[in-house]
Amino acid sequence: MAKQNCDLKLKRGWAHKYKEKVIRVMDFVIALMGLILSFPIMVLIAIVIKIDSPGPVIFKQTRIGKERRGSGCSTLRNGGEFSHERRKEDWGRPFTFYKFRTMVVDAKERFPELYRYQYTSEELNLLFFKVPDDPRLTRFGKRLRKTTLDELPNFINLLEGDMSLVGPRPDIPEMIPYYEEWQKKKFQVKPGITGLAQVNGRGLLSFRETLRTDAEYVDRKSFWFDLKIILKTIKVTFFRIGAF
Repeated sequence: MAKQNCDLKLKRGWAHKYKEKVIRVMDFVIALMGLILSFPIMVLIAIVIKIDSPGPVIFKQTRIGKERRGSGCSTLRNGGEFSHERRKEDWGRPFTFYKFRTMVVDAKERFPELYRYQYTSEELNLLFFKVPDDPRLTRFGKRLRKTTLDELPNFINLLEGDMSLVGPRPDIPEMIPYYEEWQKKKFQVKPGITGLAQVNGRGLLSFRETLRTDAEYVDRKSFWFDLKIILKTIKVTFFRIGAF
């Protein structure tokens, strides 16, 4: 009976891996097309960033991506004994996240209080990562954030396979200790360029509201649901909803 259950899990695992490969190919093609089509705009943005403020054009940051998890079963061992060993769970793999720089290069030195990442339970309930008048933003950075064009380098992450087109936005390592166990569900899928939270408030959502929406996305994830999010992304980007 145990062997039959594991056989079923393995079949589902292979089907899931095949589906992931198809999505990976689609993401790769979209990323390549996105980089090619947006290249002139990206060059223009890069020039303006260099003129507007000193520092690098591209902002790099460590973010947490999809977990590494086994299927719960393995193949037959030597001698025919079936193994029920499971790989060690890893709640998210770190990767380098790319976007255009919108903040002053010495933001951590000038505003150290914004980088302590020490919160009480009450503070977490009221925590918003994005505020309309962020003092760290450059003059051009404020305008760039509102257009969402600062996220164009995310196509590099899509090309490298660290992100998918749709999924929860990747978080920074400093915030993971504040996740409740059920909120770690978001690490079951790849982070996305856009996601359910991004089309349902984006910067208007609090930290806890964002995590609740991310978990909801994992429960509802499907091809058609992703397509719906992509179409809604066009609308919220055009009207700049929650973009600041």
